[in-house]
Amino acid sequence: MKHTPYDRMQRAVRPARAVTPAKSSPLGADTRADVLIVDLNNFASFPTLAIGILTAALRNHGHRVRLMSPLAYDRPATMRERRETIVDHALRRVRLSDMTTVVRLRGLLRERRLTVEERPDEASIAQVVRELDARPTVVLLSAYLQHREAVRRIAAAAGARGVPVLLGGPMFGLAEVAEAWRGTPGLTAVVGAEADRDVPGMVEAVRNGGDLLAFPGVVLPDGRRSAPARPLRELDQTPVPDFTDFPWDRYPVRIVPVMTGRGCQWDKCLFCSDVISTSGRTFRTRSVASVLSEMEEQARRHGTASFLFLDLKLNSWPGMIRGIARELGRRVEGAEWIGTVHVDRREDNGLSARDLALAAEGGMRRVSFGLESGSQRMLDAMHKGSCVERNARFIRDAYAAGLSIRCTMFKGFPGETADDMERTADFLEEHAPFLDRVRFNNFTIYPGTPIHEATARHADASDLVLTRPDSARGRVDYARRAPLDRAYRRAKRRALAVVHAINARPLRDAARQFDGLM
Repeated sequence: MKHTPYDRMQRAVRPARAVTPAKSSPLGADTRADVLIVDLNNFASFPTLAIGILTAALRNHGHRVRLMSPLAYDRPATMRERRETIVDHALRRVRLSDMTTVVRLRGLLRERRLTVEERPDEASIAQVVRELDARPTVVLLSAYLQHREAVRRIAAAAGARGVPVLLGGPMFGLAEVAEAWRGTPGLTAVVGAEADRDVPGMVEAVRNGGDLLAFPGVVLPDGRRSAPARPLRELDQTPVPDFTDFPWDRYPVRIVPVMTGRGCQWDKCLFCSDVISTSGRTFRTRSVASVLSEMEEQARRHGTASFLFLDLKLNSWPGMIRGIARELGRRVEGAEWIGTVHVDRREDNGLSARDLALAAEGGMRRVSFGLESGSQRMLDAMHKGSCVERNARFIRDAYAAGLSIRCTMFKGFPGETADDMERTADFLEEHAPFLDRVRFNNFTIYPGTPIHEATARHADASDLVLTRPDSARGRVDYARRAPLDRAYRRAKRRALAVVHAINARPLRDAARQFDGLM
């Protein structure tokens, strides 16, 4: 029997067989570690999934865990998106301006702006220092790349007290990023790995003077490093996240984050940094049964039926989104959920009109996807794996199903012309009645992505010039060989006007509780 590439892909993404984790031998009181987890993420009004997994793994091995979350100490959560005002529209136009004088001024003010944006919250730093005075066994510091100054101050305070610090985050698996951070005074190691199951062993190694290089994905301050971490398999064996220490009373809505799989089935977009992050490398999926059991347990623990799927692409395996739509309501009464999908060209991508209607009936309230551009030429250049016509059909089908629709886009991909931007503006104008939110950004080059490597390799052929790597922030600065012309800027103004008109409207009623997310 002849098998098609699609058949082989389906076998490759078949869920791992559910395996019951072996029970750990309980540690005696004299061997338990006191672990302080510092979560610097204040960009979400829901618990941090990775922190919940690490907390569960440590407690399952008998360790004591204390969580420091900025929101618990009056640090308000920053909404990613909200209903816009005319001021937001004006600021976006300045941020995305291609006028030579504005571009130069932005460059001159860049470091000052980043210093302000990356300034640590003093109340959070003070609270961490108070926690360090209790001399925990080890600090697990979870950070994004904009948190470097906060990490520097926390690591210095920990070092002064003789407390080891392990730093981790989604982008520390990139060698150049880990290299830029490893010398931070006070750090014991930088960890660029999915440490779901290794973290108890790492803590015990720190406590007992063991060798951290026995664990993959570890970089020491002196530059020594272990083998790169491989993508974690058998995801059904990861522990159910423990969110009990998060400040649930501070969240406007009780929303539980869930991830059904890691990575992306497509994995070919030239610009994407998600698929080179520690958990984004290669697609792996859990079983539907495992996901549903976790959601049922979290609903019981936290008294909520609202969920946010953090998958890069919830429809990488169409059986997952269908299984959730079909079964979740039977497990969690009144369940409501949102997630991100990829509107790709597979014959069956799980996003037919019938699939979307069943998802809405099964509790889905909002769907997000990467539109990127309204120009097919640009989508092909990006290796996006999607087409304008299918994006249009998806938007209309999702709207007809009653879903709130959010999309992301960017301008400035290499080779983009005024005609491409005109097509994007046309697409937005045609579909504005069906869209609830549009996130429109400048094109960014991330180290290690295919577009970064291609631009560096064919520097003379690109309309972008790489100026300097900013490895500490996980990006590569660039300049344009020639200014974008007036026709391009005019088309972009039209597109941005439509974006503002869309974002100034309220969300569809069914999705109001998820406003500001995704």
